[in-house]
Amino acid sequence: MGVDYYNILKISKNATEEDVKKSYKRLAMKWHPDKNAVNTEQAEAKFKQISEAYDVLSDPQKRQIYDTYGEEGLKANLSPPPPSSKDRDFGGGRGFRFSPRDAEDIFEEFFGGLDGGKGKSSTGGGSFLKKAAPMETKLPCSLEELYKGSRRKMKISRTVLDESGKPSTVEEVLAISIKPGWKKGTKITFPEKGNHESNAAPGDLIFVVDEKPHPVFKRDGNDLISNQKISLLDALTGKTLNITTLDGRDLTVSVSDIVKPGHEMVIQNEGMPISKEPGKNGNLRIKFDVKFPSRLSTDQKSDLRRVLGRTTE
Repeated sequence: MGVDYYNILKISKNATEEDVKKSYKRLAMKWHPDKNAVNTEQAEAKFKQISEAYDVLSDPQKRQIYDTYGEEGLKANLSPPPPSSKDRDFGGGRGFRFSPRDAEDIFEEFFGGLDGGKGKSSTGGGSFLKKAAPMETKLPCSLEELYKGSRRKMKISRTVLDESGKPSTVEEVLAISIKPGWKKGTKITFPEKGNHESNAAPGDLIFVVDEKPHPVFKRDGNDLISNQKISLLDALTGKTLNITTLDGRDLTVSVSDIVKPGHEMVIQNEGMPISKEPGKNGNLRIKFDVKFPSRLSTDQKSDLRRVLGRTTE
């Protein structure tokens, strides 16, 4: 029976030249291999079929031969029949030579070269299809998640196009693996999971890590900062701090030195994990806020003069 080019392009036998172009445009964009990274082989086969159908039906001479003799007549290199001929006995004689054009050449000629008209890649791949604009959305994460790592599920909505180019909204749940040590601004990209646009490859979906405020710690690069209030008495005589780490451990910190205004203690390796250096962490920096008494009695002042007056720098 041969190939039904009209069915491949999903048009009627009375389709106009404009109908042929419109259908090719829609189907070629859908099945171009650059847009089908998952089912590449199937897409390549469909893309070649669509291109061959367009090559035949967009050319008046080829279409006349095909309408009269079918695919067999084209590949038998028959000439177009006389205007009055209605037979199908391949009696048109020889002289025409059918040579299918390269699918990529047709695509680039038809679209004028997408993405700036770059045409074929230097590595021999397909056309450079422009991509729809990426979708970016914030991914708020707690410091605990960024310290230990976590797995999140996010429900997304995006616009897709059906075969006729009609847009619709679909929802999908994506799994996101958050790695220990990731910082604010880290981008997690899901290729072609963004919106669809006409005459373009689907856009990417990008989640951008954001840090939620924490009641105890503030992040500074790979370090963690903890602000601790301490009384003047403890600043002078010492104190033991009990700090719960982001992974739930109880950390005991002994403060034995005199704490002066602006004093900072550094606890090695108790900061955030360093994502590019597994097994290593930044530091925990404890900054002290010394609370001075609002007033002192005469006796208290006298006692302080007596005690502190004997101290030396």
